[in-house]
Amino acid sequence: MIFRNKHFKIALLSSLVGILFIFACKYEYVKEDPVCFERDVQPIIISNCTQSGCHNTNDRQSGRDYSTYDGIMRDVKAGNYQSSSLYNIIFSPIGSPSMPPKPYSSLSTDQVRIIASWIEEGATNDTCSVSTCDTTGVMSYAARVKPILQNNCNGCHGGTAQSGAGIILSDYNNVKTSVDNGTLLGSIEQLGGYSAMPKGGNKMSSCNIAVIRKWIAAGAPNN
Repeated sequence: MIFRNKHFKIALLSSLVGILFIFACKYEYVKEDPVCFERDVQPIIISNCTQSGCHNTNDRQSGRDYSTYDGIMRDVKAGNYQSSSLYNIIFSPIGSPSMPPKPYSSLSTDQVRIIASWIEEGATNDTCSVSTCDTTGVMSYAARVKPILQNNCNGCHGGTAQSGAGIILSDYNNVKTSVDNGTLLGSIEQLGGYSAMPKGGNKMSSCNIAVIRKWIAAGAPNN
């Protein structure tokens, strides 16, 4: 019986190590298209890290202000994402403190990869404006609209645990409610009478707004 228990413990430990290895590898830096700070990275950080009480100009939690490029670079080692405090705090081992803190949701795998890629590519303060904007064909909620909302809005509007004045944009039904009452388009276009979004960040790119506008004009389908 002791012999069997010993081998069972070894097998269990090996399985756990394998699971942790796979979990860690899925966040590793993968060389893809160049990542741009203003277009790709800044919206994620503004949405997830600069809420009230966190790393914004007024609160400066832990002395950090992530609302600016210089503030973010305080925790970035350009060219080496694994040695950057920003990467290590958004991708922490299970049981370690992480950012965003609970009850806010952790960054998605793709969001972590975007930040890691940007750091590895030199962490430059660039804009990389899109020369063309593909709004041909049908705009898909799952493929086009949801990723835009996730990167620009869901740090605050990601669910019941988040802040955001009770507005949830992490699932289709709640997004459709904001579409129907006009707040989604009014806020991202920063029209008068609406709360300008993303709060504390730059206005969404004209391409992202065009994608959402066309999707709404088609009836905001759950496609």
